[in-house]
Amino acid sequence: MSDWIPFGEGRYRVEQAFLIAPNLHATVLEKAFIEVYLDRLQRLQLKGRGFVYNILVVQMLEDTDEIDLILDLGGDYKYILKNPKLDAGKVFSPRIKSTMQFSPGTPWEQIPQKEFENLASRLKLLSV
Repeated sequence: MSDWIPFGEGRYRVEQAFLIAPNLHATVLEKAFIEVYLDRLQRLQLKGRGFVYNILVVQMLEDTDEIDLILDLGGDYKYILKNPKLDAGKVFSPRIKSTMQFSPGTPWEQIPQKEFENLASRLKLLSV
């Protein structure tokens, strides 16, 4: 699966990240970054993390089990991770953010700038 990662080993800041449900309800993943690393078989892997209001993720999951993640790494580097693996803290207080870790279940797909902007403009951001 590492042949879809166009970056070398390292840590990369994410300028914008959104968790998105099919109905376009979304929440922001704040202070997100991705890490590209070599696994024990010397294959490139990707994982990331950011801060999120877990209560909003739970609210999204009440409607669907399908949540995608879009990442803006700046410039033309815009990606969508379809149904990524998500792991978050157990804090459900409405005003507290916790760390959410994510990793792809399938290779991410690069999306053109215009498509990213169009999608981002249609999001219905949830708030606490």
